[in-house]
Amino acid sequence: MPRTGRPRDGRMPLRAHLVEARNRVVLAGLGILVGAVAGWFLYPHVFDLLQAPILEVAAKENRTVALNFSGAFTAIDMQIRLSVWIGLIISSPWWLYQAWAFVVPGLNRREKWGTAAFVASGVPLFLAGAALAWWVLPRAVVILVTFVPEGATNLQDAQSYLTFVSQFILAFGLVFLLPVVMVALDLVGLVRGRTWLKGWRWAIILAFTFSAMMTPTPDLLTMFLMTVPILVLYAAAVGIAMLHDRRVDRRRALAEEADGL
Repeated sequence: MPRTGRPRDGRMPLRAHLVEARNRVVLAGLGILVGAVAGWFLYPHVFDLLQAPILEVAAKENRTVALNFSGAFTAIDMQIRLSVWIGLIISSPWWLYQAWAFVVPGLNRREKWGTAAFVASGVPLFLAGAALAWWVLPRAVVILVTFVPEGATNLQDAQSYLTFVSQFILAFGLVFLLPVVMVALDLVGLVRGRTWLKGWRWAIILAFTFSAMMTPTPDLLTMFLMTVPILVLYAAAVGIAMLHDRRVDRRRALAEEADGL
């Protein structure tokens, strides 16, 4: 662990904050690198899972649908990319911890315990977002394949397909981390809970816009099912941030009263 030299009250000069942030980023990067090495060996199994929707559609629709590696270096390039992607996912507990460890020293003991459980939920939230994207993915493949004329062969470019799948899953994982980011910004005093609450209209618009863009199927039910969890998490983050702000304001008022006596 990096030696930060933090005072006990958690206060640090700007330079020390920048050094601390750099150390945390380096540690997070090293964790992702180790995860990528593991991802290199897990690549064959993950590749089978990612191409499963293609094979499933080919079997159901009785069509020739397959992944095509068009270039000489496409296969190795995709293995490297997917290894990093796998490393980013399996190392998520580590880099989420680094982000949390950067914020924690500036909090008192009660705030640490009160918010630790919520931040610890970052990992299952990230995985839940990825799982939701994975649930939608087969439907996307079915919709795309239906546009192929009868009797035609559909050779999906492997690089484009796997890039789309990895970015699609990663995007939902990161979106589900939004509540953790919101609470963290509130804890460090950059954005108050009331500010998040005032932006609820924009939150609804952005949530539906994101779901509409990322939902490959034309039905409204799927888009709605993808939007509701995002809005629920947003509301939970706003509630936690406002409770924290209330406690901070109360302690500040008591301190001012004590100074006035």
